[in-house]
Amino acid sequence: MPYREVMANDGRSAHTAGSVLGGVFDGVGSGVDALRDGLGDSIRTLIAGDNAPPDERFSGPREDNGYFGPDSAIWQVHGDLSMLIGGLRALLLQTMHPLTMAGVADHSDYRSDPLGRLHRTGDFVGTTTFGTKKEAARSIRVVKKIHKRVEGTAPDGRPYSATDPHLLAWVHATEADSFLRAYRRFGAGDLSDARADEYVANMSVVAKKLGVKSPPTTVEELRDELIAFRPELEVGQQAREAVRFLVLPPLPVATLGPYGIIGAAAVGLLPRFARWQLRLPRGPISEPLVVRPAARGLIRSLGWVLGRPDFDALARQAG
Repeated sequence: MPYREVMANDGRSAHTAGSVLGGVFDGVGSGVDALRDGLGDSIRTLIAGDNAPPDERFSGPREDNGYFGPDSAIWQVHGDLSMLIGGLRALLLQTMHPLTMAGVADHSDYRSDPLGRLHRTGDFVGTTTFGTKKEAARSIRVVKKIHKRVEGTAPDGRPYSATDPHLLAWVHATEADSFLRAYRRFGAGDLSDARADEYVANMSVVAKKLGVKSPPTTVEELRDELIAFRPELEVGQQAREAVRFLVLPPLPVATLGPYGIIGAAAVGLLPRFARWQLRLPRGPISEPLVVRPAARGLIRSLGWVLGRPDFDALARQAG
């Protein structure tokens, strides 16, 4: 997803082990690297799409570290593969607002490309998080231009526009909440309450640039905003169709297992009322005993395949 842009330094540890043992395992190390590279290419395509930017995108000299920098909470959260789970959770939640869902149904090709929106969201989040200020600003301009074309009338007769600050606030809140919750449950590191507040404040920077009037800057404010949206939420036919595609997309057989784990983990992170309205049951026993361990194992495995972000290297490039 989003974060392949900072995966250029993928830590090929097999070669290091081989050299330590005097080259005895060089052949094995090369084979492991080849296997990992092949798996990585397949998974990146699934996550980021065919048009994902090249791995070298952030590997050369950089003008700056963007809006945040490597010590920020947003770099910590968005550099973790738990974002896969958070991104899917956000999309599931977003279907619950009838006007947002109408825009997706009328202006999205999710039926023929069910993961396309996830790819585009990932690219935007990755660029605005890890890119230079110039790259981030360009990405924001592109999205705002697209939003101007997304307007119409919902099935209940109400007009909608993707430039509506209120609808932008809903999309932003679901993403910030989902990414944060996914990291705190499945991420590789710990996140203190103060650090979580910092993450929400980081997210508000991009939200303001997109047109959100007063985005939350603390976890408490984020929770209050999501609660305030509750009376507006309603799951109609458009939402049910979209959820069906998100939960059971027409994917290659080899990817159904990993995607199923990610999907189950995303459903498990949804609030109870959302699961009930979206008709997405969660097993009270299987979720904590089966789904969570499986999701953590998958995230760790993907970390080995895709590599971990080298934030120090990015900081040096900007220095």
